[in-house]
Amino acid sequence: MSLLAAAALLLLAAALAPVLLARRDAAAFRVGTLLTIAACAAGFAGATAALRDGLNVEATFDWPLPIGAVRAGLDPLSAFFLVVLFLVAGLAALHGLAAHPARGGRAGGRAAAFYALTVLAMAGVVAARDGVLFLAAWELMTVASYFLVAHEDERPEARRAGMTYLIFSHAGAALLFVLFALLARHGGGFGFDAVRAAGPLAPALAGTLFGLALAGFGGKAALFPLHLWAPDAYPEAPPHAAALLSGAVSKMGIYGLLRALDLLGPPEGWWGTALVAVGGATAVTGALHAFAQRDLKRLVAYSSVENLGVVALGLGVGVLGRAHGAPLVAWLGFAGALLHVLNHGLVKSLLLLLAGDVADATGTRALDRLGALARRMPVTGGAFLLGALALAGLPPLNVFVSEWLLLSGALRGAATLPAEAAAAAVVALALLALAGGLAAAAFVKAYGVGFLGAPRSTAPLAARDPGGLRQGAVLALAGVCLTLGLAPETAASLPAAAAALAAGLSAPPAAALEPVAALSRGVLLLVLLGAALAAARALLLRRREVRAGATWGCGYEAPTARMQYTAASFPAPALGTFEGLLARNVVGAGPEGYFPAAARREERLVDTAGERFVVPLARRFLQALARVRVLQGGRLQLYLLYVFATLVLLLAWQLVLSP
Repeated sequence: MSLLAAAALLLLAAALAPVLLARRDAAAFRVGTLLTIAACAAGFAGATAALRDGLNVEATFDWPLPIGAVRAGLDPLSAFFLVVLFLVAGLAALHGLAAHPARGGRAGGRAAAFYALTVLAMAGVVAARDGVLFLAAWELMTVASYFLVAHEDERPEARRAGMTYLIFSHAGAALLFVLFALLARHGGGFGFDAVRAAGPLAPALAGTLFGLALAGFGGKAALFPLHLWAPDAYPEAPPHAAALLSGAVSKMGIYGLLRALDLLGPPEGWWGTALVAVGGATAVTGALHAFAQRDLKRLVAYSSVENLGVVALGLGVGVLGRAHGAPLVAWLGFAGALLHVLNHGLVKSLLLLLAGDVADATGTRALDRLGALARRMPVTGGAFLLGALALAGLPPLNVFVSEWLLLSGALRGAATLPAEAAAAAVVALALLALAGGLAAAAFVKAYGVGFLGAPRSTAPLAARDPGGLRQGAVLALAGVCLTLGLAPETAASLPAAAAALAAGLSAPPAAALEPVAALSRGVLLLVLLGAALAAARALLLRRREVRAGATWGCGYEAPTARMQYTAASFPAPALGTFEGLLARNVVGAGPEGYFPAAARREERLVDTAGERFVVPLARRFLQALARVRVLQGGRLQLYLLYVFATLVLLLAWQLVLSP
């Protein structure tokens, strides 16, 4: 607890340091970032110890406002998310310490302050034990992270991405205000303990509150169709801020869903089915759009959406198990989802940092202008390959372990749950497989087009690995991903207590880690087999001549870069199968006449959810608001009349309701 308190104080100092050093921007950035790194180190140590010891404490602090005292605490679920937060935020800040000034970063002090404030606010969200503190920290997190998204505000793309993020975040927050108000009405206070002590909720009220939680927290977790902010925000934020947004901020939506499930009590079966449906739609949509992208950062961003959908699928399996009295199914679903939160936070932070390094080294994010980067940036290329293999779910890397748990839970649910719930588990299995296949194909494209072959333009010719702290941060992330994959039992033990809490159990079931024990033996055998094959290959080639040839030769005598697959042509055959799920804007003029002088075609992929659902709904909402614009007359006297009339109505309502 002392370490976590020290982390909070250091983060507060990091947020204030740029104010004290306002006239020395470079020094403000360095001091603020170094304090943030120190805070994350202390917080990670404290959270790891709390998770290991199963700490469960709560404290009450007097509050001078009429809402009463505020409560903060720590349990295994909070400790697990703090581990994810401080690990991702610390390594991303280490990368940013070197990368931000090297990119010609402007307003570095401001960036460091809002980064530290975002981390502090997320720690407040996780530690909150009453609705008031939770919502205050949630809003602080939203506002502070907005300034990270819109940091380069001289660019219209950054301003648009920031505004999109703010709109989605505040729309979700409005639903959360209703959620916590109804919980407080039921419990007689905003404290989480009061809500639990008030007894079970009526089924209709519980279902309504679950819907509010799914929509309110689902926006922050980038769940379909509320994910539209993520593909814009991640590419426009500085790389270390994008890593924080994807690796930690979006995970606060998952934490909020789990905390809401804890407060709502025993779930109903249809909650799990709803989570499976939303998670499956998110996973497949994200993977499909990632496969179709031609921008490296947007590809990684849509992959983040896909993985958050995988987490939601795991939550759905866990809720199905808990609702139908299958504790092992519930534990496997929640444990897989929580471990995937950690794994995705690590791998996606790694890939977003690497995508930023590639963009800085080449001056472009377009895959069709890259190529041959594995030779020119070997460390970056190797780390990107490791991250791509991890997200494809291949052993012996960390994502394979969490997906193994998810698949084990869904398979067991399909075999043991009642018919309706078993059908949802089967659907979860199919959607996991489909999303995993599309994600693997997306990263085959990303690595093949961006890092292999011949240079597709002059952009990659002068590219070099960044070195220094930037390289150290990505290698540390890659090392953690590999370590968790090589030690599946250790990885699965990290969320064990938190998964038990989410499943409504006092401890993990006795058979919980049996699938992982078998997995550990399989991973060890795979590693030994790979080492033996590598040694055999080295012995066979020791006395033979080894020559290098063109990767994309294809039998041509003089191949050129134009003969290679492009980011559009590689996925084209597969995307034809999903034509109805993709939306394209096409502009151009076709060839005319027998001897056409020119022809032009420009195709832009747009998000299906935005084009077909969110944008039309937003237009109707704005049209409805336009009808009441007559109330905005521009006269102060009229506005004072509105205030007076509202006060009279509220007083009359109170008089009617009072005994």
